[in-house]
Amino acid sequence: MDVQSDGTSRRLLLQAGAAGIGAVGLGALPGAVSPASAVTDATASASATGAAARRTGDADNPRFTVAVVPDTQYLFDTDRGDPAPLRASFEYLIEQREAENIVFTAHLGDVVENALGMEFAQAGPVFDILDKARMPYSVLAGNHDIDGSTDDQRGDTPYLRTFGPKRFRKSSTYGGSSPDGYNSFHVFRAAGRQWLLLAMDWRPSDAGFAWAREVIADHPRLPVILTIHEIVYADAGDPVAKFSDHGDRVWEQLVDGNDQIFLTLNGHYWPSGRVARQNKAGHDVHLHITNYQDRYYGGSAMIRLYHFDLARNTIDVETISPWIMDQNPARRSLLAEGEIELTDETNRFSVPFDFSARFAGFDPQPVRPERPAGQLVIPGTLAYWRLDGAVGKVIDRSGRGNDLTPVLLPGSAADSLQVSSEHHPDQPAHASWLFAGGKDPARGGYLRTADNAPLNRQTFRNGYTIEAFVKLADDGADHSWEGLLSRLGTGADVGKTGSDPSEPVAKLGFSGGRQAQWAVYPLDKNDTFTNWGHEQVAGRWFHLAVVNDGRHSTLYVDSSELLRNPSTRSNGLSTTGAAWLLGAGHYANTIDQGFAGSIGDVRIVDHALNPAQFLNA
Repeated sequence: MDVQSDGTSRRLLLQAGAAGIGAVGLGALPGAVSPASAVTDATASASATGAAARRTGDADNPRFTVAVVPDTQYLFDTDRGDPAPLRASFEYLIEQREAENIVFTAHLGDVVENALGMEFAQAGPVFDILDKARMPYSVLAGNHDIDGSTDDQRGDTPYLRTFGPKRFRKSSTYGGSSPDGYNSFHVFRAAGRQWLLLAMDWRPSDAGFAWAREVIADHPRLPVILTIHEIVYADAGDPVAKFSDHGDRVWEQLVDGNDQIFLTLNGHYWPSGRVARQNKAGHDVHLHITNYQDRYYGGSAMIRLYHFDLARNTIDVETISPWIMDQNPARRSLLAEGEIELTDETNRFSVPFDFSARFAGFDPQPVRPERPAGQLVIPGTLAYWRLDGAVGKVIDRSGRGNDLTPVLLPGSAADSLQVSSEHHPDQPAHASWLFAGGKDPARGGYLRTADNAPLNRQTFRNGYTIEAFVKLADDGADHSWEGLLSRLGTGADVGKTGSDPSEPVAKLGFSGGRQAQWAVYPLDKNDTFTNWGHEQVAGRWFHLAVVNDGRHSTLYVDSSELLRNPSTRSNGLSTTGAAWLLGAGHYANTIDQGFAGSIGDVRIVDHALNPAQFLNA
């Protein structure tokens, strides 16, 4: 819960309606809870969530990790191996489960070297570490785990007795296996949704591929990660992966026609590499080969950590050896020092990945519907402008008569103001106006209240919220010192002598570096008070809001509180009783620049008319 110093919350914001709260304001909702009960419930929920996260990770966090363990065969090679590195890797994953939100671990095959029962007798107990911690994982057969000349119809083997269906029946993610037992699938929950992982045999038969296709068809909305021992390889010095002959068969039989498969992971070959290839749907499938058995100590049970970040639309990948990391640095060998982590671009990299767009073909996310204006006119609303109609007079949906009239700057084109269907995804109205403004000379169009509009006289002594949905033009426009919303009248006009008295009495806009800025002359101060934000990205919609509790102002971008907010108290907004301007700023009451970009919904709320609306979050 984000709370101001007086206990008020910012959740009245237009954007907060995404949580089902701010669209109408909690003050207007039946059954709204008291602040005390809200805090108590939140504390209890956080405690329960934290305990669950220690056990199973945070299934709703947009950031989660899938751990990948490639070929470990040299660690289990008759009497020549050493299980300690793999044991250390598994113990590390368990220790880091909560911190890294590790939701699943996938072994890519070649667990052992010679497919011998004695080797599996060594390897099986190491995997017991994961079982005892209830850490979900999968294992698949590589060519060294079975007779490499056979497919998944080979029948009973030491591998199947160790890592067959019986081992996974108690796993929370295990979904089932093919009748032969060599192919399996898991469904895990992360980032608020379910994901499917296929663990396929070294050589799936036609029946094995048919089984996998059926599993995918039975889960038509789940994104799929395919793990298999062989599909792509890379040559030394060339990290761009290529398809093996068997990889072509896997692509044709399973990947190409199943758009849900977005990532494949395989071992078998070395060195590591990756490539992206378009499937029949025209979407990229990312194919990664990772294997370190050729490196010091049989790869020292190196693990790949795939950090999925749905908030940043990125998959960050790192490669580490927990076994070497845990060694005493004073006793660590020279060869081990170079294997703690691999930081070359083949083994430590980031993949930009728009999850929503990539998954839209099989799991489209519902578009948030347009909301009626009446739902947004909460108590205290002095002005609510929706730029969703033809260019012309904009009616104040609050019903308080603060309508806007368009004005063209001298010499500006008639189409300097245009209607657009573009909008912020959380915006109540699904439309905006495009402002084709600029400066030197000032050009474009803007909107203004009438000279006698009630809003012009408001001083907001008890606080206010001003918010807008905005997109800065990315066509090379100069946004420095650009005004989004301003009030005519200068500091000098209201008797102020501090700072630069030619500046507006109030201006919400952008500084020389496209930093969001709220600069005002308060009623009780002689100087301007300024809130500074960070540089905004042109061409991207964002929600901008300034909230004043009657003493302090706080600037927000996309509901995130910004840093540079004045701590000194100030009260109200000075006014000459002149008009408000939307899409323009001014200096010495002369408009020096028209706004360049798109503006959606804009709302101004006076806290004096709704003193209780912030009390519930």
